[in-house]
Amino acid sequence: MTTRKAWSEFDLLVALGLYCELPFGKFHQRHPRIIEVAYKLERSPSSVAMKLSNIASLDPIITGSGRKGLAGASQADRDLWQEFSQNPSRIMLKIAMALESLNSAAPNGQEAIELNNYRGETISSIIQRRKSQNLFRTAVLSAYDYQCCVTGIADTRFLVASHIKPWAEDEHNRLNPRNGLCLSTFYDRAFDIGLITFADDYRLMVSSELERQQSNRHIRETFLERTGTTIELPDKFSPSPEFMRWHRERLFIQ
Repeated sequence: MTTRKAWSEFDLLVALGLYCELPFGKFHQRHPRIIEVAYKLERSPSSVAMKLSNIASLDPIITGSGRKGLAGASQADRDLWQEFSQNPSRIMLKIAMALESLNSAAPNGQEAIELNNYRGETISSIIQRRKSQNLFRTAVLSAYDYQCCVTGIADTRFLVASHIKPWAEDEHNRLNPRNGLCLSTFYDRAFDIGLITFADDYRLMVSSELERQQSNRHIRETFLERTGTTIELPDKFSPSPEFMRWHRERLFIQ
């Protein structure tokens, strides 16, 4: 009888990282990324795909939409998901480091040299921050299936994982995928400076500053004619109503 390999904390962090990386419809054992990770974890692709479905069963965004993952989530799965929900930025950093460790190891197992930059940050901490930021971008873009939620633009060169509550405003949610929207660069800039926002029902709201520019054809066609349209909501990590309300009340220019 074959003994099933237990899922360690490291394995679960990697699995949650895959959950962040891949669109909801790609959790299958034939996906190249799942095959790659399964090989490195010394597991079968089917077991990794099953773990992603177990994680999906814990995601209220997915279960609330009527879709279901597999109902076999372990207590360890539930504990990690709860910690992820309560401390998203801390867990995203741990996920980023687990994925990095899986993909490449430092020579001879040594840690990166702790050199300081002019801000007093170590080089390794800077690298960790950048990797976690990259994971945030991937999690947000994959949730929206790599399309701008307003325009539908699907060229990743023009897509931004836009923070709803800015990086400097909420350290706890800096890396929370629910604090992100997938927007094209032009919409990201308008959102960032408060020229647009979104209502509780996710309809586009346009600032009076833009409304005064009716004569500008580009502004009119890009923003004003889309006023009131509803964004395409993601399959997972839907934007937090609390964060969106903060944006309307604190950043949006009435």
